[in-house]
Amino acid sequence: MQFAERMNRFGEGIFSKLLEMKRRKEEKGELVIDLGVGAPNIPPAKHITEALCQSAADPKNYIYAINDQRELLEAVAQWYDTRYGVTLDPASEICSLLGSQEGLAHIALSIVDEGDMVLVPDPCYPVFADGPLLAGASLFYMSQKKENGYIIDFNDIPEDIAKKAKFLIVSYPNNPTTALAPDSFYEKLIEFAVKYNIIVLHDNAYSELVFDGRKCGSFLKFPGAKEIGVEFNSLSKTYGLAGARIGFCLGNKEVVSRMKTLKSNMDYGMFLPLQKAAIAAIGGDQSCVTETRRAYERRRDALCDGMSQIGWEMEKPEATMFVWAKIPEGFDNSASFAMELLEKSGVLVTPGSAFGPSGEGYVRLALVQDEEVLARAAQMVEKSGILRNRS
Repeated sequence: MQFAERMNRFGEGIFSKLLEMKRRKEEKGELVIDLGVGAPNIPPAKHITEALCQSAADPKNYIYAINDQRELLEAVAQWYDTRYGVTLDPASEICSLLGSQEGLAHIALSIVDEGDMVLVPDPCYPVFADGPLLAGASLFYMSQKKENGYIIDFNDIPEDIAKKAKFLIVSYPNNPTTALAPDSFYEKLIEFAVKYNIIVLHDNAYSELVFDGRKCGSFLKFPGAKEIGVEFNSLSKTYGLAGARIGFCLGNKEVVSRMKTLKSNMDYGMFLPLQKAAIAAIGGDQSCVTETRRAYERRRDALCDGMSQIGWEMEKPEATMFVWAKIPEGFDNSASFAMELLEKSGVLVTPGSAFGPSGEGYVRLALVQDEEVLARAAQMVEKSGILRNRS
């Protein structure tokens, strides 16, 4: 059999090895605490599940949802106005997605041709690079350096690269580094994009998971943003709807229009009961958002305090549902450390190298377990002895 050469650009690598190690340990009855995948375990609020169940009980809602329901689009527009202070036209500036990852994976197909240049952060969430690679794009990695607070410096991008670029992807609050960006960054971003005629894609999946009283808004609120770009948002983490796959592409009419056209040739839209659940989530009681934020903040403290107490110093993240931690001294690389950590302690983390070249030397830990489990993870690492006798 012969297969597409494009698939040679991808590989499972370390993920397959770690999952196989996890499977073997669990088959032997050993405890594994999985902090690898960012799969939220906080369920949706009752009013959201009630809306979903009520709609799912109606036989009329099992037809193809070829178009987004007007009620959904108007609810999203109201949500962005109320929450972010951004005005959107429901008819032309909003498109639903089967999860924001689906949109990020496919949107490059509507923008680039084979060989076109795309700018992606380094380190970055893998789909930021994988989507353009699927479309045949060439990548230039924009460094997110710790000494710059993980904020991209557009002066580091060579002019010849900037002139070639069709679009760029940024994401703050950032996965995996957890950094927030100041307003000045977005002003520079828009100036850069206008200068070089580059489309901007901003992933805003973690705008509600910000800690210690910090605030986060939308890229689209900045003057000129809608003229050059779109934002992706998701209900997965904010409302506990990860498995429901509900996301949105919002902003520039031309980009949204082409996304709608692309999707019309790929799928039949979001299941109608899920549209009802989305409406209930973004239009209903928002106290659940506050409770979710507090839960992740408590988890952050439990994990970072627990690990720091046993000698693995971890900086507390400003935002997101992750911790971005340097690997302890004495380890050569993030992949080998992650494998040894899992083998000796039963704690599974994601090697930083999975997020791009600059991720080496770090691991990402997902706050997807309750506080007691995260505290136990620190105890398991301590008991394993992996942090001792390294030089």
